[in-house]
Amino acid sequence: MADRRNVLVTGAGGFIGCHLVSYLKRQGYWVRGVDLKYPDFCSHAADEFLLLDLRRQEDCLEATRDIDDVYALAADTGGSGFFLSRKVSAAYNNLLIHLHTLESARTRRVKRYLLTSSTTAAISSWQTLANGILPNADEDVLLRQQTAALEQQFIEHFGLQFRIDYGMKTGVLRLPNVFGPFSSWEGGREHAPAALCRKIALAKLTSTPEVEIWGDGEQTRTFCYIDDCVSALYQAMLASHPISVIRSASPPLTISHLTDIIADIAGIQISKRYISVPENSRQHPVDNTSIPQVIGTEPATSIEQGLVNTYAWIEDCVRTQRLTLQPA
Repeated sequence: MADRRNVLVTGAGGFIGCHLVSYLKRQGYWVRGVDLKYPDFCSHAADEFLLLDLRRQEDCLEATRDIDDVYALAADTGGSGFFLSRKVSAAYNNLLIHLHTLESARTRRVKRYLLTSSTTAAISSWQTLANGILPNADEDVLLRQQTAALEQQFIEHFGLQFRIDYGMKTGVLRLPNVFGPFSSWEGGREHAPAALCRKIALAKLTSTPEVEIWGDGEQTRTFCYIDDCVSALYQAMLASHPISVIRSASPPLTISHLTDIIADIAGIQISKRYISVPENSRQHPVDNTSIPQVIGTEPATSIEQGLVNTYAWIEDCVRTQRLTLQPA
């Protein structure tokens, strides 16, 4: 049972944020959730939920009032489709959010501050991009990929510099591709597991076996189920590591293999149609060997079980949507 600390979860209207609020309430914390919106697919469990724009310093000061610990999840983010034309605007918004929230937390004398980053922060050079992710890519594609890495590195650096300059207990948790129920599953903000669950559910419900795959299907990604993610966030807050990562429940999977797993869960045979997407990187060359890994020895949820839970929820969403759209 936690002591009665007051906790702020930014991005509490998002997928990970709404799950984290519920998790922290079960641990005994008083929780304030902050976002531009309420959760899309579930009710929030926060003791207090404020609709604030964390790009504004005054809203960040209001969010951090009387707070002990901050879980900084708020971000303008989404899947590959979301970033095709929004890298600059998203990066600009995210830098404002994190810098204002950090400074407000310092002003309010917050005791502990955990910010979330991405495994893309491990991308360190143009040479890595050219040789590791995007062989034969042109300069525009390399620039767009590098933007995401530089954004994450900048946010991490400032968070940890606050630790040095001001003695704040700041830390970073780098997240892989997180999936589970109540995530975005359409509209461009969804990540690969949710997008594939939607496509396969639609194929099943319409008896149309063809499923569209972005890229050649050989892109590799690391995945984490939402329950293991929120547990890792909690443990990372309590730990003293400046940077930590989530131990994966499986080796990196190709998108093609992930598609096969979901189709097997759905109980259908599919055909794959690959479409060219130049920015869809083949792999994320992440070396985590020197970074502490959290959530114990192994995640509690296998990738397969996590996908069973996720697919069941998304298939129900797709079915409900189709029934709603049918003419009376």
